[in-house]
Amino acid sequence: MPRVLIVDDDALVRSLLRTILTQQGLDVVGDACDGDEVVAAVQAHHPDVVLMDLRMSRMSGIEATAALRRLPDPPAVIVLTSLDTRDTVLTALHHGARGYLSKDADPEEIAAAVRRVADGGTCLSDRAMGVVVDHVGADEDGRRRADALARLRVLTETEREIAVAASAGLSNAEIAAQTFRSEATVKTHLSRAMTKLGLENRVQLATLVDRAGLSQP
Repeated sequence: MPRVLIVDDDALVRSLLRTILTQQGLDVVGDACDGDEVVAAVQAHHPDVVLMDLRMSRMSGIEATAALRRLPDPPAVIVLTSLDTRDTVLTALHHGARGYLSKDADPEEIAAAVRRVADGGTCLSDRAMGVVVDHVGADEDGRRRADALARLRVLTETEREIAVAASAGLSNAEIAAQTFRSEATVKTHLSRAMTKLGLENRVQLATLVDRAGLSQP
C-alpha cells in the first residue's frame, strides 16, 4: 500500500484528500500546510508519494519539490493544483514532479495516479500532457531549425541570398533582376551553393531554407 503525504495550505482540502485517499485504500501518513514543512514531514513519515499543491504562502510547491529532489531516496511528487499553465506544468516537471493533476480530478483518478507513480510510473492530466507534447514538438522544431541554419553557414552572403530567392521558386532570370546581377552570375552562385550543401535540386534547397526559417514570404 503506497504511503502518501498531503501538502496543501487549505485545511479543508487536506481533510477531503485524506478521506478520499483512505476510502481508496491508500495509507495517508501525514500532511503539511506549506512548502517549508515538506522536507521535515517527509523525513518524519517516509512517504512513497507526496501530493503537492503549488500555491502556498511561505514556499511554493515547486520550490518544495526541488528541495525534496536533493534528499537521498526522495519520494515521488504528484502536483495536485488548479494551475495548469504551460509554465507551471513545465517548471514542475523540470524540478522533479512525476505527476501533474488538476484538483477537480476524480477520486479514482487521483488514487490510480498515486499507485502508478509509487510503482515508478508517471501520470499527467490531459492538459499537462498536451503541454508536454507541444513542448517536445517545439524543441524538435528548434533543433531542426538550428541544424538547417548551421548547414547554411557554409555559404557566402551572396550565395545565401540567391539560395533563398531560388527556394521561393524564382527563376535565374527573376533572381538576376531582383538582385541586380547577371543571369550567369546567379547561375554560378546557385551552383556553388548547391554543391556546398550537397543538394541535388531546388526542392531540396527549398526544404532546407524553410527549415532554417529563411523562406521568403
